[in-house]
Amino acid sequence: MNPDRTEHEKRLYRIFGIQHFYDEQWEAIRRILMGDRILMIQRTGFGKSLCYQYPATVFDGVTVIFSPLIALMRDQVDALNARGIAARYINSEQTYEENLEAMQEALDGKVKILYIAPERQENSDWVATTHDLNLSMVVVDEAHTISMWGHDFRPAFRRIEKLVSLLPYNMPVLATTATATKRVQNDIERQTGIVNTFRGPLCRTNFRLYVIRVSSEDEKMVWLAQHLNEIDGTGLIYTGTRVDTEVYAKWLSYNGINAVNYNAGHDADTRKEIEIGLKKNRYKCVVSTNALGMGIDKPDIRFIIHTQIPASPIHYYQEIGRAGRDGKPTTIILFFNETEGDDGTPVDKRLPKAFIDGARPSRSKYLKAIEALQEEPLNESGLMRETNLKQTAVRVIRADLIDQGIAHEVGEGRSKKLEYRYGAPELDTRLFEELRQAKLRDLDSMIDYVYTSQPRMQFLCRFLDDDSATRYANCDNTNLEKHTVAMTDHWREIIRNFRESYFPVLETDLKTNKMANGVAASYYGTSNVGRAIHRSKYEGGGDFPDFLLRLTLKAFHRTFGKEHFDLVVYVPPTHSGDLVKHFAIKFADALNIPLSHNLVKKRSTNEQKIFQNSYLKRDNVKGAFDYANPDEIRGKRILLVDDIYDSGATIKEIGKLLSTLDAEQIVPITIAKTVGGDIA
Repeated sequence: MNPDRTEHEKRLYRIFGIQHFYDEQWEAIRRILMGDRILMIQRTGFGKSLCYQYPATVFDGVTVIFSPLIALMRDQVDALNARGIAARYINSEQTYEENLEAMQEALDGKVKILYIAPERQENSDWVATTHDLNLSMVVVDEAHTISMWGHDFRPAFRRIEKLVSLLPYNMPVLATTATATKRVQNDIERQTGIVNTFRGPLCRTNFRLYVIRVSSEDEKMVWLAQHLNEIDGTGLIYTGTRVDTEVYAKWLSYNGINAVNYNAGHDADTRKEIEIGLKKNRYKCVVSTNALGMGIDKPDIRFIIHTQIPASPIHYYQEIGRAGRDGKPTTIILFFNETEGDDGTPVDKRLPKAFIDGARPSRSKYLKAIEALQEEPLNESGLMRETNLKQTAVRVIRADLIDQGIAHEVGEGRSKKLEYRYGAPELDTRLFEELRQAKLRDLDSMIDYVYTSQPRMQFLCRFLDDDSATRYANCDNTNLEKHTVAMTDHWREIIRNFRESYFPVLETDLKTNKMANGVAASYYGTSNVGRAIHRSKYEGGGDFPDFLLRLTLKAFHRTFGKEHFDLVVYVPPTHSGDLVKHFAIKFADALNIPLSHNLVKKRSTNEQKIFQNSYLKRDNVKGAFDYANPDEIRGKRILLVDDIYDSGATIKEIGKLLSTLDAEQIVPITIAKTVGGDIA
C-alpha cells in the first residue's frame, strides 16, 4: 500500500491547518504509514513533531511518544487538544492519581497520543500496562538520549530498547533528534531495529555566531549590561550552575534589563509561569541552566548567549538550535574566560571537565555500593546512607549494576530495593573510561571551536558528520565584526557596588515551624569572602576580619532592617572553635540586640562537609542540640548566626528545636552561602 499524498494533505489541512508537507516530511510519513522504522536526524525547526503527530491521527490505536522534555509534553498536549486530538502525558510533574487517570484513558481508547517520560519504564505498573495498550506506533523523541555516546545520555532511557524489541516487526517506530554523530546514529539504529535513516542538512544559515574571549567573569557581566538591549527581540542566557542563573539575572535587573532566572530548583508552577512569560515576551531574557529551551514552542527566540562553554560542540549545537526557528536573523554568542589557573587549564574549562569526571563515579564508589548490597538489599536512601554517595552517583551506579547483571530490583513501589546477585560477574568499567575519554576529547573540540579560524557553523556541522555542501558565513570568522569587552573604572565600580548589595537568600523551606528565610552576606565561591573565611577557619588566620562583619550587617539591614528582633543566638562550633561566637558578639553589639550563649550541643557531630548527601547531613545533626534556658526564647524573635550555609541541615535542625520551645520566629544570618554544583 502506497499512501496518496494528495489525500493526506487534505487531511493535514483539515486537522492541523497546514497545506503541504515538505518533501522530506512526506517521505518519512509515507514510510511510517507503511509500517517502517525510521530514524530522522533533522535540524531544529524542521517540523519533526508533525512526522509523528500526523500519522497518530491516521492510526486506530494509541501512539506512545517517549520524551525527556516535560515542557514539550505540556506544550504539545495543549496544542493537540486544542485541535480536537485527544492527548495526555505521564511524567513527574503530575500526581500519581493524575498519571493513573491518563493511563486509564489510554487503556480505554480515549487517547490518540500519549507522551511518557522514559523513566516510567522503571515503574512496574507501567510495564505491565503496556501489554494491554492498543499500540499503533512508538516514537522516541530526542533519540540521542538512548545512546551512551549521545551528549545527553540517561541510563533509564536505554530500557526503551526492551520495549521496542517486543513490538511486532511491522509496527512503525520513529526516532527523532537534531544532533547525532554517525556513532550515535549507529547505536540508535541498533537499539531500535531501524534500517531507514533520514539525515538532513544541519546548517542554520540565519545564525550570527560570535565568540567573546574574556579574562574574568566580571567582563562577561559588563558586556551583557552594555550591549544586551542592543540585540533585537528576546532570548536566553545559559549559565553553568543554578547559582549563576540567579547572579546574572540579578545583575541584569540591577542594570535596568528585564531578566528572570530559571532552573530545576524552581517549583513546577514557577517554571510554568516563566515559560509562559518567555513566550509572551515579558522579559528581555531568561537566564537559565540548560533546563530551559528544549521543547519550548517559541520560534522567535532572537538570541542565545552562553556564559559558560558547554561540554561539547554537540551540546552547543543542540542548545543554540532552540533559537531562530522562524528562519529570521538570530544572534548566538559564546563567552570564554581563557585565563589560566594554577594548573594551566583555562578557567572556563574547569566546570564542564568536573562534570565529565563526575558523570561516572570512580571504580571505588561502585565497589563500595556492591559491598553494601552484599550485606543486605537497600533502597536508594539506604544505599546513600551506607556509601556516603550523592543521589546522582547512586542512581548511575544502580543503573549500571542492573545492566551488568550484578544486581537486580526486588519488591514493589516504595519498598523496592536493589539486591546483589550472588555469583554475579565482576564489575567492568572499561567502557566507562572509554566514554570518559571520548567526552574529554569532545570538550577539547569545544575549546577548538573557540579558537577556530573556520566558519563557525561549518565547524559545528562537520563535527556532527554533516558535510553537505553549504555556503557558510555569518560569523565573526567570516563577515561579522568580532566583539570585545570595554572594561572601564566606571564599570568596575558598578559591578563592585552590585556585589556589595546583592545578598543570597537562605531558603529554609520549613512551613511547619517558626523558621523564616534568612540572608547571607555573599556566595562563598564568588568573591574574597570565601578566601577570608577559609583563612580564619583552616589556616590560623584569627577571628573573621571586620569587612565580613560590615558586609553581613549590610545584608541584615538591607533585608531585615525595619524588623524588630529580641535575641541573637549562634551555632555551636564543630571545628571552628570560637570564631562564630566572637563574630556573633560583634554582630549583636553592632545591632544593640542581646546575645545568648545558651544554644549548646548535647552530643558531638562531624563537620558537615565530609558528608556527600542530604540524608547523612541530616543524620549528623539530628537531635544534637539543646537550649540551656528555654524561657528566654519563648515568644521571642531570634537571629540565628553561623559562618557558612551549605545544605542548611544544621540551621534547620536548630530551627526545629527553637520552634518546639515556642520561639515566635527564627531568622538565619550567615556570612556566606556555598555555591554548590547544581547544573540543571
